[in-house]
Amino acid sequence: MIAAKENLPTFTPEEYFAWEEKQLEKHELIDGRVYAVGQFYARQDNSVNHSRIAVRLTTIFDSHVDPSGCITGNSDLRINLLGTNDYTYPDVSVTCDDRDHTTTQYISYPCLIVEVLSPSTEAYDRGGKFRRYRENPALIDYLLVSSTSVTIDLYHKNDAGNWLILNYKAGDMIELKSINLSFPIEQLYRGLNLTEISPIDE
Repeated sequence: MIAAKENLPTFTPEEYFAWEEKQLEKHELIDGRVYAVGQFYARQDNSVNHSRIAVRLTTIFDSHVDPSGCITGNSDLRINLLGTNDYTYPDVSVTCDDRDHTTTQYISYPCLIVEVLSPSTEAYDRGGKFRRYRENPALIDYLLVSSTSVTIDLYHKNDAGNWLILNYKAGDMIELKSINLSFPIEQLYRGLNLTEISPIDE
């Protein structure tokens, strides 16, 4: 990750919220430093597929959980990494925790987080970002969705507290125990151009 501007000071959460309101793009706050979300995406990323998949997931989740009082967030909803002053913007999130009904700038207790993978962000989403997310005891499902092939990986925390990895492909049903929802994987990928994106030469 590259900081938004090297000459910026470190921020407290309150300073970060006030500062970001004046910016034209979203920023994550990690260890007091701000990072422009757009900096994580390279030119070769398939932003059309990325956007369409994220919208479909948000729609599916919201229609399913809204009657129960759960909150579905899109990429504009921050998550506070519990126990820290760090804030991220996942592509989709769901919280069913009453404590998240009392905050307006972010949620802290998501049971489900989704990242739609891009070539420039996949290593971070699978590695450092997940290591931070899984410290949250409320998180049950972490869904990583490919934007270039019909492929989804689900990191699921079982009743014993162990994280299992489930791999889904064409023809499979996605099962999210965090929100008691199952749906066919094709529901996300219908009509998308899934041509593999080739890396751009340096």
